[in-house]
Amino acid sequence: MSKDGRKHMPKGNHLPVVGPGGFLFAAIGLDHGHIYGMVAGLIEAGAELKWVYDPDSTKVEQFANQFPQVQKANSLEQVLGDETIQLVAAAAIPSERSALGMKVMKAGKDYFTDKTPFTTMAQLEETKHVAARTGQRYMVYFSERLHVESAVFAGDLIKEGAIGRVIQVTGFGPHRLNAQSRPDWFFNKEQYGGILCDIGSHQIEQFLFYAGCEDAEVLQSKIANYNHPDYPELDDYGDATLVGDNGATQFFRVDWFTPDGLSTWGDGRTFIVGTEGTIEIRKYVDIAREETGDHLYLVNHEGEQHFELAGKIGYPFFGALISDCINRTEQAMTQKHVFKAAELCLKAQEQALVVSK
Repeated sequence: MSKDGRKHMPKGNHLPVVGPGGFLFAAIGLDHGHIYGMVAGLIEAGAELKWVYDPDSTKVEQFANQFPQVQKANSLEQVLGDETIQLVAAAAIPSERSALGMKVMKAGKDYFTDKTPFTTMAQLEETKHVAARTGQRYMVYFSERLHVESAVFAGDLIKEGAIGRVIQVTGFGPHRLNAQSRPDWFFNKEQYGGILCDIGSHQIEQFLFYAGCEDAEVLQSKIANYNHPDYPELDDYGDATLVGDNGATQFFRVDWFTPDGLSTWGDGRTFIVGTEGTIEIRKYVDIAREETGDHLYLVNHEGEQHFELAGKIGYPFFGALISDCINRTEQAMTQKHVFKAAELCLKAQEQALVVSK
């Protein structure tokens, strides 16, 4: 515990920001399971789910079983033609997310896509132009920061000055592969974008946010396929080093090597070094101690603190996103931040040294 045990305390869950019917949205592109978390987060913040659409009727039925209040649209055009819809959430195949988002924005609606938002730099540049021309938002579900209470609280601590100025961020994002349950596109690099572009996008976005960077340079990056010869286009390992425009640095590692014995899908951790303290986030498990997630360790001049944060913080991003869509503000996340995180993960992937095939 800290010396006083009280200075840095969780500030509770967040209430819905709109009442019934105050904000309507739709879900399309059900290719990745993250769509369920995206929709749940919006509903918890007060949004009303009106439509679902996907060309695969099986996916639609599964989705409707989870969200029985939803109406099943007959086409994408039916969704985009509904003037009551303010936001469209989607988790399409990564290589298709940009084209889908541009259709949504051209229809006068904001777009909320799963990460990674782009698989090529050309997609990013075209989408920038469409977003500027239409005035609509192209937001991204960086779930490993936005939908993890310990990660949210870390941002609160940094804002309070609990560790001074952030100078270094180290992130580890191991995932369990479960290859037999993955769709074919998951192993096609043109469609999924590569490991640094895909799950690496979480790490780069967190660095920009925690360190307060508006820009950064990718100093080096590496990718490999160490142990999956049956899937030759899969990167099963990747890492990168970045330096921000304010001098802060980052190293991160992502991989598909979660051991079978781990109680969850990945031991995601983030280490943040400041001029006056350190933070460690154990997001999903505290191995060999607690199978629960959302543990945060803070050390500064006050002493040592361990926070167990599950159920205590909430997910303010979703309410802020709804408010931004209504009021045309940028409280949840700026468009500039989204596009910069996407640009850097694309650069990291493009310039990566291939160390093993």
